[in-house]
Amino acid sequence: MNILIADSGATKCEWCLLSNGKKRKSIETQGISPYFLDAAGIGQVISRELLPVMKKVEIDQVFYYGTGCANPDNRKIVQKALREAFPGAGLHVTHDLMGAALALCGSSKGISCILGTGSNSCYFDGRKIVKNSPGLGFILGDEGSGAYLGKKVVQYYLYNTLDEELRYKFDAKYATGSKEILENVYKQPLPNRYLASFTLFLVENRGHYMIENIIEDGLNDFFFNHLCKYRESWKLPIHFVGGVAYGFRDVVRELCQTYEFELGSILQKPMDGLIKYHQ
Repeated sequence: MNILIADSGATKCEWCLLSNGKKRKSIETQGISPYFLDAAGIGQVISRELLPVMKKVEIDQVFYYGTGCANPDNRKIVQKALREAFPGAGLHVTHDLMGAALALCGSSKGISCILGTGSNSCYFDGRKIVKNSPGLGFILGDEGSGAYLGKKVVQYYLYNTLDEELRYKFDAKYATGSKEILENVYKQPLPNRYLASFTLFLVENRGHYMIENIIEDGLNDFFFNHLCKYRESWKLPIHFVGGVAYGFRDVVRELCQTYEFELGSILQKPMDGLIKYHQ
């Protein structure tokens, strides 16, 4: 029995092949978001970046956990691409939040949070997602995400809020300007991924008060607007997964203490938990 597990965000997608319960291969491709890619575009990613590495392995089951797949129309887009790539395989397509919940909580109750390129959260009762704070995407929401934090960095730069030291570092690192930034945000594809790329500037300049303010304010917006809406947040452990949560886990811990939440686990990515679940 060959099982293919996929965990996809907007920036990257991790694929893992299990053969008779044992991990055989792990492959990383570009992210797959049905908000930005149609079935043909997703098919191109799979055929170009995944299938050549698979070496014609016959897949029996595909379990796909992906961003945007809570939307039924988006789910159909992904299913169509997977059906063409893996004819005859059983397809199970659901959203990345369910993947995170299974990886973080297993069969236990808890609050599951994603803080990566985008952000999301839910109350998981050990079997299903019972409550989900609305995800509004990177333009209206995604508080605490890489796109949200990166947008703050860009705002500070374009509004000339960065002090002289940080502005010098920004110019030296990116060699860009307002025209190029606005072009990438408003006219080029995958603007959320572009904005999220500026979180690296935050990572590289930790300790500066402006940088710490951006990180703390951005993550606090996630806590206030989402976690505080769950009554269960004060009763159950709160788990986090994603590059932002893991990279700024010290701030996540401090905010949990401030809000008197019980912090559960903080994982960089959910695949290890998903492997255990499907084994």
